[in-house]
Amino acid sequence: MSSTFLGMPGTAGSGNLRGDRPFPEAAAGALGDEQLRRNLAHATGTIRAKRATVVGELDDWEQLRDAGSAIKIDAMARLPELLERLEREVTTRGGVVHWARDADEANRIVTRLVTDTGQREVVKVKSMATQEIGLNEALEAAGITATETDLAELIVQLDDDRPSHILVPAIHRNRQEIAEIFRTRMRDAQGRVPGGIDNLTDDPAALAEAARRYLREKFLSTRVAVSGANFAVAETGTLCVVESEGNGRMCVTLPDTLITVMGIEKVIPSWRDLEVFLQLLPRSSTGERMNPYTSLWTGVHAASASGPAGSGETGGDTDGPREFHLVLLDNGRTAALSDPVGRPALHCIRCSACLNACPVYSRTGGHAYGSTYPGPIGAILSPLLTGISGPDDPNASLPFASTLCGACYDVCPVKIDIPSILVHLRGRAMREGRRGERAVMRLLAWVLSSARRFGAAERLMPVGRLLARDGRIRRLPPPLSGWTDHRDLPAPPRRSFRRLWARRRAR
Repeated sequence: MSSTFLGMPGTAGSGNLRGDRPFPEAAAGALGDEQLRRNLAHATGTIRAKRATVVGELDDWEQLRDAGSAIKIDAMARLPELLERLEREVTTRGGVVHWARDADEANRIVTRLVTDTGQREVVKVKSMATQEIGLNEALEAAGITATETDLAELIVQLDDDRPSHILVPAIHRNRQEIAEIFRTRMRDAQGRVPGGIDNLTDDPAALAEAARRYLREKFLSTRVAVSGANFAVAETGTLCVVESEGNGRMCVTLPDTLITVMGIEKVIPSWRDLEVFLQLLPRSSTGERMNPYTSLWTGVHAASASGPAGSGETGGDTDGPREFHLVLLDNGRTAALSDPVGRPALHCIRCSACLNACPVYSRTGGHAYGSTYPGPIGAILSPLLTGISGPDDPNASLPFASTLCGACYDVCPVKIDIPSILVHLRGRAMREGRRGERAVMRLLAWVLSSARRFGAAERLMPVGRLLARDGRIRRLPPPLSGWTDHRDLPAPPRRSFRRLWARRRAR
């Protein structure tokens, strides 16, 4: 069976999962970009407010979170079994299943499948998995053009930019910037522009209409589509994509060939389990009660006249692919699965609620994380999938890109304890390098382990008042400048709590 590699030691993933510089260095530039911070504050604040409203309508929201967490725990415990069941059901319904150990293998499979159709162009549904493996770049190298059809993904692609948010890839752009991108970059293969694009305003309806005109021809003429999947139901081999624009529906129904790249952790046991996630995901991601488009397909078009297995239902001559390929992607997931503490990161349903709640993300944006997966979930998922090779590995800094405030855990729809995993990964990073920090921690442990040494250190604290101005310490010499480069310190008090307490007891 192809899935026997799940029983083997996992290897680190590859693709777009490791940045080219550490988070502190990348974040420093983002902190100085006031427009970026305004864009992020407005967008994340709006989404948080919408989420709070629709979540507050449900009396059983916490029970739904518990159910989602339990389903994911069960699915990860039975992952080989569920994936083999999924493979059987997809194959029975006319699909073909491919297994990819890493990004390179997945890219080779997809490139070969597209080439075999004789087509040189594909349309794409928004997919974190294809971003993770760098599929667009691999297709381009093979002479195949991939067009993103999600509005935000299209904006990023036209601008030769990178996504900065799981749900809203162009969250770092405002309407004026998007209008300028459309006016200067929106061209078809013949260099033509949609009508009226030169006079395009930043009105949201006008921007959406420009994208609709640009993409309509792509939908009607392109014969191959590439998608990801939000969920895969093992008991029937059904794939599910949820979205808000209708582009996903067009991509999974109009083209003759559909190729889905899906991380192996997306499988769930049954249709009944899907019911839970279709309540959790839209409320946590877009702040909606349900997604405007929930597309489900089982096998190929020729088999689509039959309902779910054993249902006895029959349907009409519905649209759908006549050739369907499912690429099951490992790319470090079995390595993450083998980590008892880090394993819950694979429960993630890519809602992005943790990004919108995170005070670090809201100030630095997604590009600072250097990976396909930004924010709190990216700070744990990227190191788990690709490993930490040493102190100079950019992934080594990601677990430290957090205040450990716990806001991410509070909003996670499947209750991933991100702060605990961050602490776990910080320990791993410390063990694999960062000697300076280890030396500091050992010194602190030595001081704090003795009341006498702690008291002596405490008596030196008022010296810090000499560095303060207006009650704050704004600059310290290296290496302590790593803290004050981006934040202040309160000046030490004139008397410590212990001294005040001792004086009170002496009275």
